[in-house]
Amino acid sequence: MEHRDTATLEGGLDRILRAPRDAGTVELIVRRPSTEERESVSEARLEPDQGLVGDNWRARGSRSTADGSAHPEMQLTMMSARAAALIAGDRDRWQLAGDQLYVDLDLSRQNLPPGTRLEVGEATIEITDEPHTGCGKFVRRFGVDAMRFVNTERGRALNLRGIYARIVTPAVVRVGDPIRKV
Repeated sequence: MEHRDTATLEGGLDRILRAPRDAGTVELIVRRPSTEERESVSEARLEPDQGLVGDNWRARGSRSTADGSAHPEMQLTMMSARAAALIAGDRDRWQLAGDQLYVDLDLSRQNLPPGTRLEVGEATIEITDEPHTGCGKFVRRFGVDAMRFVNTERGRALNLRGIYARIVTPAVVRVGDPIRKV
């Protein structure tokens, strides 16, 4: 697939802005068992000490912690399904963004400021303040225009690249589950 240009990306903002604000749905669940590997699953267990079970979050660690251990505020990544569709195109390409939950919900900072709790199926997660801005892999997969688009002032306010969360209450989460503000 060719990368989307800035005009195409900006032209798709209206659909993203119409995302539900209080309650939506889980559209896709992806776990990352190892670097560069993705598995789309119909359900996954969220655990406070493990993250999304079967994902490499804990084993991969983080450059953001002094000892290189997994960052507790970057346990779960979530991206707007509408933003993923605009940037990546076909649903089978969404997982290339590297997030775990793709949801139809307004993920903007105004709607979901850090500290906001969400019920995802029967699990509870809490939005953290860690910035999610993308990386070189994002540029390779979706292009420079996509990286610039998600990192504009408006793109960051809307959290077009996605958000980080931590797991508060464990449970199994399924594609199609509701996601709503607590």
